[in-house]
Amino acid sequence: MSDRKESSSVLGWVLRNILGIVVVFALVIGLSALALRLDTRHGKEIIVPDFTGKSVEEAGMLASGDNLRIDVVDSVYIRRMGRGLVYSQNPKPGSKVKSGRRILLTINSVTPKKVQMPNLVGYSMRQAKAELNSRGLMLRSLEYVDDIATNNVLKQKYGRREVKPGTLLDSGSGIDLVVGLSEDDNQTYIPDFKGLKYLRAVDAVHDHNLNVGKLVFDKGVSSYADSLDAVVYRQNPVKAEESVLMGTPVTLYLRLEGENE
Repeated sequence: MSDRKESSSVLGWVLRNILGIVVVFALVIGLSALALRLDTRHGKEIIVPDFTGKSVEEAGMLASGDNLRIDVVDSVYIRRMGRGLVYSQNPKPGSKVKSGRRILLTINSVTPKKVQMPNLVGYSMRQAKAELNSRGLMLRSLEYVDDIATNNVLKQKYGRREVKPGTLLDSGSGIDLVVGLSEDDNQTYIPDFKGLKYLRAVDAVHDHNLNVGKLVFDKGVSSYADSLDAVVYRQNPVKAEESVLMGTPVTLYLRLEGENE
């Protein structure tokens, strides 16, 4: 009887230890899988949302949902735009970034802000555009003239007149750039702008060395805030394989998402 009890006790001890080992092994596997998922998620690329036209609070909520961080780093003054709304962002909407990335926001200030016009003569068009954006100014149009260097800035204009470096302008003012165009490098192509929001579409047009000919908003777009949310649903000329002359105007047709054509 004593031998049976001792044997049963030993068997119970062995079973408890085996069960304990199984539980520990399961915990180790579970924790390893969780760590792997977290590590994979940490390195996962995230598509940057479009924060333009949103309040800082709305942008913050949207960013946190995608595990991104936002910082307001500058402001411009756009008369028609709601005060405190996001005017632009860096990285741009649609960019792929890692989790936890810091998104820099420029908002529309409550009162007009004066900024100095930089000296862009001698810059490339892309450098000049970046400098304008950093100063809170906008590229309005590109005027191409014959020159040995394509996209080299020759003049800078405000209100159709040349503007000197150091001139104080309202933040958000549109600047026209006169840039060179050589015979050997004067072609570009027209991509598909459909699906892009208003400001991003205008930015993309200039990035491709083109001009915005007209902006045609549907009747549903009744305010500037609406225009910021409007997307391109048609363009003229349409996307084509054939190249076109730099500076070619493109007409963009925009409407609020969800509206019928």
